[in-house]
Amino acid sequence: MTPLLDVVPFARTLGIVFSSVSSTSAVAVLPDDARWHNHVGGPHAGAMFTLAETATGAIVLEAFGAYLDRVTPLAVSASIRYQKLAMGAVTASATLVGSAASVIEALEAGTRPEFDVLVALSDAAGKPTGEMTVTWTLRPNR
Repeated sequence: MTPLLDVVPFARTLGIVFSSVSSTSAVAVLPDDARWHNHVGGPHAGAMFTLAETATGAIVLEAFGAYLDRVTPLAVSASIRYQKLAMGAVTASATLVGSAASVIEALEAGTRPEFDVLVALSDAAGKPTGEMTVTWTLRPNR
């Protein structure tokens, strides 16, 4: 289990599984489960949103986990675009925009950094079904 699944019970509830996680990328899968289906038989938009946001959070924990005694990572905003009906399992492939080093540099300079993580969503056949951008910040602990 990834550290994110240890601290985010809702992601475990949906059965999200990670196939890879690094400080720059993460791949997470939402298994096909009728309990998460919408009115047209595919995964509910909320489940897909959670999958994508969870993939971004895994990168954030991997890249900035050593700073959790000083900061709390928080999602600032998220934008998702559903492009095609997803059927079956859905995969979220997330990528950190820029470098973790530049985020840490901003943090060390005394600013509250904001940074984006992009996500490509695809269906069980590997066809694109959506995309998401999550803007994160590292809020200093008080």
